[in-house]
Amino acid sequence: MYNYVIVGAGFAGAVMAERIANELNEKVLVIEKRNHIGGNAFDCYDDQGVLIHQYGPHIFHTRNKDVWDYLSQFTEWYLYHHEVLGVLDGNRVPIPFNLNTLHTVFPPSLAGKLEEKLISSFGYNVKVPILKLRETDDDDLQFLADYIYEKIFLHYTVKQWGVKPEDLDPAVTGRVPVYISRDNRYFQDRYQGMPKKGYTKLFENLFANKNIHVMLNTDYHDVLTFNSENGSTELFGQPFNGKLIYSGKVDELFNYEFGELPYRSLRFEFESLQQNEYQAVGTVNYPNDYDFTRITEFKHLTGQDVANTTIVKEFPQSYEKDVPGKDIPYYPIQNDDNQEKYSLYKNKAKQFDNLILLGRLAEYRYYDMDAVVAMALKVFRDKVNK
Repeated sequence: MYNYVIVGAGFAGAVMAERIANELNEKVLVIEKRNHIGGNAFDCYDDQGVLIHQYGPHIFHTRNKDVWDYLSQFTEWYLYHHEVLGVLDGNRVPIPFNLNTLHTVFPPSLAGKLEEKLISSFGYNVKVPILKLRETDDDDLQFLADYIYEKIFLHYTVKQWGVKPEDLDPAVTGRVPVYISRDNRYFQDRYQGMPKKGYTKLFENLFANKNIHVMLNTDYHDVLTFNSENGSTELFGQPFNGKLIYSGKVDELFNYEFGELPYRSLRFEFESLQQNEYQAVGTVNYPNDYDFTRITEFKHLTGQDVANTTIVKEFPQSYEKDVPGKDIPYYPIQNDDNQEKYSLYKNKAKQFDNLILLGRLAEYRYYDMDAVVAMALKVFRDKVNK
């Protein structure tokens, strides 16, 4: 019945299913373990009628016009620019640390001196990774680098990842740089916004083709058997000779042959409040205070006009695949040792022409939403629609 089976109904799986169904007019089966589509981008309305993101805030942003135009076929946009504040010595200051932050936390004379040195050393409208800033040999900039590292990066990173910043891949620490600018937006991408009717509606539109069959509440092991030694596959107990597009955990697919790949997980505490607004911006980070890393208020993100509000506190935690509440892998922990282990799985997967690994878990890398959409479109062009 199917020439294509996709494991996972997040962005990777949804884009691939849509392309196969609409461009190739082929039937595709999507197998999803959860009781909903959308992966971690799933959103829904709570008891107060507030549109919340069940797995933490997801703000769409991209510089890729092709990705924006592609998704615009399936949603209208609420044009939203995300701003983040951080609680720093009792003050709420712009994050990433920028020139406005600089002038908030330091006396005017010192702030002016540091601003002049930052611009002289690195330029204006430039993002500098904190670990690079710490390498400076200027005493004043070294003072600034140590201050930012201690007050913003160190404790937040330890809470979020369970390790110090220098023990992570630079691609991770570079995601929240020092920004030599007065632009308080968290992202500077050309296209920024939220699906006007929510992410779940966007996914419903992506899947809205009679050629796509989505099975929810289904562990793929219950209907699909993949032989990791020879690549042979069975679907519903019958030989399956089509393409398997897999966006789940790659170590699970290969029965943990080379060991488990580590992840960080998250726990969320939602609160419904009988007030119009809780905080001034969508997200406030708490790098040094409390066990949670941030509080997000969803009405800022969605532009909803409702009387009450809902917030969520985000608690990082270890990932344990067999422990309920800790069994959702959110972030791959990228460092040399883990990448070396992943490469063993990646090289093994290359042996099988019928298998495509796609997405955050399958490729063991952190993807922004736009990047996984772009990769799915590329994989469809290069490996499916040949």
